[in-house]
Amino acid sequence: MDITDSAQGPFPLFYILIKMTIAYEQKDTILHVESLSIAYGDKVIISDISFTEKDTIRKDKVQGQTIAFVGRSGRGKSTLFKALTGLEQPTTGVVLIPDFSQSITNGNQPAKKVREGDVGFVNQKYTLFRHKTIYQALQFSLRNSSISASEKQEKIMKYLADWGLEQCKNQYPNELSGGQKQRTAILEQLLNSNYYMVLDEPFSGLDVGNILNVKESFRLVNESHELNTIIFSTHDIELAVELADSVYVVGYPKNNNGTLNRTGTILKHFDLKEMGLAWQGEFTDKHLDVAKEIKSIMLDS
Repeated sequence: MDITDSAQGPFPLFYILIKMTIAYEQKDTILHVESLSIAYGDKVIISDISFTEKDTIRKDKVQGQTIAFVGRSGRGKSTLFKALTGLEQPTTGVVLIPDFSQSITNGNQPAKKVREGDVGFVNQKYTLFRHKTIYQALQFSLRNSSISASEKQEKIMKYLADWGLEQCKNQYPNELSGGQKQRTAILEQLLNSNYYMVLDEPFSGLDVGNILNVKESFRLVNESHELNTIIFSTHDIELAVELADSVYVVGYPKNNNGTLNRTGTILKHFDLKEMGLAWQGEFTDKHLDVAKEIKSIMLDS
């Protein structure tokens, strides 16, 4: 992705990282955040936020990205998510995503600033159209797609089958279970977005069974296309470390005198791919060590 706004020069095409027994490549940039800050009047909510996430490629495996943001309440995660989805304009800095409307130039995909509607957003309420069936809602999500009507129908039916919603495709939201509502909300955003999907606290208040349903939804998103990227926030540190391949800790940094600077920023990034802990399929002692370190950082911020 060729950055011409505020970043310096194009991103490198790719680099290769191999840890333990899982090899992967990181290729084109899918999200670039540079020097982001948001203030309301004199109150600065978040500042100095910069990070880059790239498309992860694993041999013989469709591998989407899963990125977690953790931090104590009130540290600016929701404000950051609004900026990542174009719902909030930065006071300073920029959020850049690939501009697929332009042709690749010199081996790089041009970039554009994120705008409202570019990125899928799923809130905790799983807001759905009350007067549309699941099938009708998914049709509406594809309204701006250039594919033919028959291709849209085929795509929708495949997703409904893969996500266990085929039998209730003609039902309305008030006829659905909580799990079915959430899967429908995720599918709506998945079909509507060409970039990444942001989920705000998708595990909040769920019982064990529904947590498993959300984890399965994450797997389905990741394995449906290598560019599919989930960005989610959670207060469950162990769940973040188990599911994500990249974890960012958001909190208040310390001033030189030891007091907290009450402006949220990224305190630390854990690249679980590089650490050899991504895609393990189980929560190990090494995962627990990372979770303990994250908890210590959060408590100190």
